[in-house]
Amino acid sequence: MDNIIIQKTKKITSNIRSIREHKAYSQDYLAARMQISQNAYSKIELGHTRLTVERLLHIAHIFDMQALDIINYRTMNAFDKKAENEMVLVG
Repeated sequence: MDNIIIQKTKKITSNIRSIREHKAYSQDYLAARMQISQNAYSKIELGHTRLTVERLLHIAHIFDMQALDIINYRTMNAFDKKAENEMVLVG
């Protein structure tokens, strides 16, 4: 059970990093918006500091997303991008 929670938490923090990079936000920017140090923010992304619900909601607000969208976020691989492009061409 604990292992599953750890894996899911790692996935969420990985999602946060992917979204941050996609939006071209620096760790410094998010840290400043959250009023924490860049080092403290980095520890959240790396999983060295627990991701609280409050922090997840704060990050979601900065990203202009819902927390659930961060939890369920997945990066597109090459196959997904090809399928999306085909849908645009057909649709």
